[in-house]
Amino acid sequence: MSTEPRLIAPDSHPEPHQAGTAAATAADTTRTGDRAVSETLEDYTLRFAPRSYRRWTPMVVATTALGGIAYLADFSIGAGIGLTHGTGNALAAIGLAAAVIFITGFPLAYYGARYNIDLDLITRGSGFGYYGSVLTSVIFASFTFIFFALEGSIMAQGLKLGFGLPLWLGYLVSTLMVIPLVIYGMKALSKLQVWTTPVWLLLMVGPLVYLVANDPDTVNRFLAYAGTDGDGGVNTASVLLGAGVCLSLIAQIGEQIDYLRFMPPKTEANRRGWWTAVVMAGPGWVVLGALKQAMGVFLAVYILSEVGPAAATEPIQQFRGAFDAMMPSWLVVPLAVVLVVISQIKINVTNAYSGSLAWTNSVTRVTKHYPGRMIFVLVNLAFALILMEADMFSFLNSILGFYSNCAIAWVVTVATDIMINKYLLKLSPHAPEFRRGMLYAVNPVGVVAFVAASGLSIAMYFHALGDTLQPYSPVAAALIAFVVTPLMAVATKGRYYLRRTDDGIDEPLLDAEGNPGATTYACHVCRQEFERPDLAACLTHDAVVCSLCLSTDKTGDHLLPATPTVPAAP
Repeated sequence: MSTEPRLIAPDSHPEPHQAGTAAATAADTTRTGDRAVSETLEDYTLRFAPRSYRRWTPMVVATTALGGIAYLADFSIGAGIGLTHGTGNALAAIGLAAAVIFITGFPLAYYGARYNIDLDLITRGSGFGYYGSVLTSVIFASFTFIFFALEGSIMAQGLKLGFGLPLWLGYLVSTLMVIPLVIYGMKALSKLQVWTTPVWLLLMVGPLVYLVANDPDTVNRFLAYAGTDGDGGVNTASVLLGAGVCLSLIAQIGEQIDYLRFMPPKTEANRRGWWTAVVMAGPGWVVLGALKQAMGVFLAVYILSEVGPAAATEPIQQFRGAFDAMMPSWLVVPLAVVLVVISQIKINVTNAYSGSLAWTNSVTRVTKHYPGRMIFVLVNLAFALILMEADMFSFLNSILGFYSNCAIAWVVTVATDIMINKYLLKLSPHAPEFRRGMLYAVNPVGVVAFVAASGLSIAMYFHALGDTLQPYSPVAAALIAFVVTPLMAVATKGRYYLRRTDDGIDEPLLDAEGNPGATTYACHVCRQEFERPDLAACLTHDAVVCSLCLSTDKTGDHLLPATPTVPAAP
């Protein structure tokens, strides 16, 4: 047999002896193909998002992605930091965290939008390897259910205030109500986010503008607030402790990319709008996030004397107090509840959706069986409900402070691999690779950097290296990941990125404008049509196989053999 595969035509069939070779895995993989046929439901869970599906304009994609950051957790996070450390330290912490999140989020957002793949698929080819990124997929899935639980708790507080529902029932309602919306993926989510965003913005910004305009002294009280642990001044330890909590949101870029991967191809005609959408909905999400955190500090200080420090961190109480100053009393609670419900729905459909993608990615790679995205919508919601019933809201900052160390180590590692290893050192392949058979199982570059950064920073967070260093755990996570990632690439000479550089298909992966190619081929296993970036050749059957069928190939029958590789240059 020739070493170069001859691609079969899309409507041809394997010969009998070839079909027999694949019999061991054909049944399970065919069921996989059948389950994934309805891609409008599955939303290309483990795949490159094809050009034929990406019919939205850049601004529609951006609006949909930004709708996913409508959460009110920012108000609680900002309030918690501000009440503890004071306004000055809180604002400095929020600004520092926002800068780190923007810088690290930019390369990730660009890669997701340019190459139409999610953050897990980017992570595979950016230092972690095919199975190595399972670790980060689980971390991202954890992010989605932690923040689902946080938003669900906030909604339950609103339902208790507005309708007298006990918290346990409010938790259940906030969990179940998102299921019908999240099942239908991007098509349903884009409509939901676009139509609800104007109402949400009006209800969120209106009260703040009114308070500042009608009582300017509220600004002075806000700026002068010293906090329960502060003396009114700004100090490094307080800023870093606050920044560590804010940086738990660094993994939000993964949810933004779950939308950005549906961006249309970048062309000369749409270049300006394309870049605007990517920056706005990618790293730009943190600008609005930081503003909401600062608003949370402001509102908490404003109502502190009315409701006490415990309730001042609850967004429902913050907006109840703000609405009470500007409208009739009979309208206050209903409007506050409406804001909370709209915000919770907007973000938690995103949390449930992105979490289902992350769990499906992990389980499919480990088990080589594709159970479908829908089952993991329910799994993610179950984890979130357990956290809510355990009253996670009462120890929110502790959870986020611990989690942020893992999230920072992961995101900074991948961002550093893109910025330094790909563009500067040119030891990491320029174009992202995610297909099984093309990647090594584990790449020590990202895995070692991530484990070292997260492990040491978590030890610091739990005072293992002394009380003095404890506030510096998020800084340690970022710095270690930033330094070790390129050092590992140099030490390994980039040899563990690609198992092979040629996927056996003659047509280039990218078109003349640098966008993923749109030519379709029929997968030999599931018989479905897929675009060029989603396929690789199969020497055994002289055919092509899609990425999902490669993932579920239990015998490795369709995988291309490894070949000596050299680092790929742009």
